[in-house]
Amino acid sequence: MGSLEDKAALVTGGSRGIGAAVAGKLAALGARVAVTYQNTKPDNGFAIRADSADPDAVVAAVEETAVHFGRIDVLVNNAAVFQVGPLEDLGAAEFDHTMAVNVRAPYLAARAAARHMGQGGRIISIGSNVAVHAPFPGFALYSASKTALIGMSKGLARDLGPRGITVNVVNPGPTDTDLNPADGPMAEQIRGLTALGRYGEPEEIAAVVAALAGEAGAYVTGASINVDGGFTV
Repeated sequence: MGSLEDKAALVTGGSRGIGAAVAGKLAALGARVAVTYQNTKPDNGFAIRADSADPDAVVAAVEETAVHFGRIDVLVNNAAVFQVGPLEDLGAAEFDHTMAVNVRAPYLAARAAARHMGQGGRIISIGSNVAVHAPFPGFALYSASKTALIGMSKGLARDLGPRGITVNVVNPGPTDTDLNPADGPMAEQIRGLTALGRYGEPEEIAAVVAALAGEAGAYVTGASINVDGGFTV
């Protein structure tokens, strides 16, 4: 996987779940890591309170990270909202909020971070397997936002490739977090949709993010990588 010694990283939504696992993995490999949070401040590290629905707060968090570390080498767009339900319950307000957090915020963060990145910069967004396969009703809005994230990242890969900056998306499948616990009410059904028959662990997602953040990811850009236990095969 390689060392990330002295790299400066920002992980949005890094206080819990996959975001916390990513932040911990990058730090374990030697990176200096900042995280954003909205409600629950992490116990350790450089934490910035920021609401990803607020475009000014998104950019300010990037700038604060750049000032604190002197640069940004790795941006991980992890913060997201998960709004699912009957079509009639998800209207314009829910659409706007989901797109603001899941699409606009990663775009603005990438745009701001790229100004502080040099050759070898990494932008990695956490997508979702439901961008590829929506297994249940009620996922139209969330799936749309994560599909948009993939298209946006492909475009950014073209924009930033000449500067040696890579842009990729990691699509987790069912992952054991507080939002989707492996012992939840639908867990048995969800496990049955994966080829491996189990939930993933946040650390398994973090390992792929860390690989893309290091030298192993130097020739990977514009990619959408499913880390889903075979959910989408």
